[in-house]
Amino acid sequence: MAAASPSASALRRAGNEEFRRGQYGPAAALYTRALELLEAAGEVAAEERSALLANRAACHLKDGACGLCVADCSGALDLVPFGLKPLLRRAAAYEALERYRLAYVDYKTVLQVDCSVQAAHDGVNRMTKALLEKDGVNWRQKLPPIPTVPLSAQTRWSVPSAGAPGATAPPAAAPGGGPDQTAAGVERARTLKEEGNELVKKGNHKKAVEKYSESLKLNQECAAYTNRALCYLALKQYEEAVQDCTEALRLDPKNVKALYRRAQALKELKDYKSSIADIKSLLKTEPKNTAALRLLQELSRA
Repeated sequence: MAAASPSASALRRAGNEEFRRGQYGPAAALYTRALELLEAAGEVAAEERSALLANRAACHLKDGACGLCVADCSGALDLVPFGLKPLLRRAAAYEALERYRLAYVDYKTVLQVDCSVQAAHDGVNRMTKALLEKDGVNWRQKLPPIPTVPLSAQTRWSVPSAGAPGATAPPAAAPGGGPDQTAAGVERARTLKEEGNELVKKGNHKKAVEKYSESLKLNQECAAYTNRALCYLALKQYEEAVQDCTEALRLDPKNVKALYRRAQALKELKDYKSSIADIKSLLKTEPKNTAALRLLQELSRA
């Protein structure tokens, strides 16, 4: 069993190299092989397994597989509770899936571990704004409980020397410069998406499409796809709108905006049967959605 660890370490380093080259699928496969080698080691390898899961989660986040990212981050946190990287990556995945309450909880938990993490402060601000718009002034009452981070976990991650690139994260979670690069890319993608949102408000849908497209190159996020689909609808590019909504639904199969906008585009393409199917799927999630009910009436008359 002693020979398993060096092999797993070599696979992890190879995975990090693939990640740096932008080969997220091959990187994830290498992390999976390393995890399989460590599986029999049990608690002795808990930190290394947690780090590998966090690294594989970064691959999933880059590929837009947010559900898989959440699963791997949760697995990493089961092994080593309150790790910064899995918390931040899970928060980003929840945000991409528009599960804002869960994202808020993870961002707030990160700040209990280390209050200097700017990405978490920014995330809390974004989630506060989104939840206020979604749930109104009483949005806090609908939040899941925020875990209390024990003092031991708060001090644990500050062991590396101050000023080191990984000073706020446990050494076991450092992927050797690989998936760490995700955070900057995700942040830049968010900025571009927000710039696109501002252009939409001004009615400049063509320029907004460019911003969303740049954002999606960095991070395949559900909201960026549905926002770009909205622009394509305004520009009467209905086939592109359908394609973007389909991509969004691949990430989040019950996304209401994606179902509604795809139904709108399909109606314009005169594919009434598929449009009605999307609206019926939407109404299973939100039976009283007035816009969807109105569109269904229109489709019934078509």
